Amino acid sequence: MQRNVPDFTALLRSAEHSAVHLEMRDSYMADALFDMWRQGRDAELPEEYLQWRELVKETAARGVTLRRVRIVSEPVTDYIRWEHSLTARHNIAAGEVVRWLPRRLSSDLALPGNDLWLIDDERVLFHWFTGDGEWAGHEFNEDHATVKMVVASFEALWDRAIPHEEFVV
Repeated sequence: MQRNVPDFTALLRSAEHSAVHLEMRDSYMADALFDMWRQGRDAELPEEYLQWRELVKETAARGVTLRRVRIVSEPVTDYIRWEHSLTARHNIAAGEVVRWLPRRLSSDLALPGNDLWLIDDERVLFHWFTGDGEWAGHEFNEDHATVKMVVASFEALWDRAIPHEEFVV
């Protein structure tokens, strides 16, 4: 893990024009809300989700465009079904625009090796996960060539991805 990694809240608050998020895994770390969903129980969003939503709302209110692409395998995992069920009332309600891309439609695109946040087409925060989806660290990168590759990759994905409202899981 690099020492110069900024606090994520500060990084998102520093966005002036855009913040984009790329997710490429079919499952992430354990989540109690996901477990409840799998049991057929509906639950209120926990405090950390509400704090996230407020940060996104605050960012969008400043005029920052927030976009997210989720690349998913098909058939989708239960985790992706849960994420999809949560997206409208969490991500979209907060001010994000979310699209989904079946992995099979990304085969001819150059992709970064890790999930990431791209801020103002200038700064990238890569996220690392273990094979079973647990958090493993992150890397902050402002290298022009890396940022340029991430921008091109995200825009190609965005152009192909399916808007949340149209993506059926």
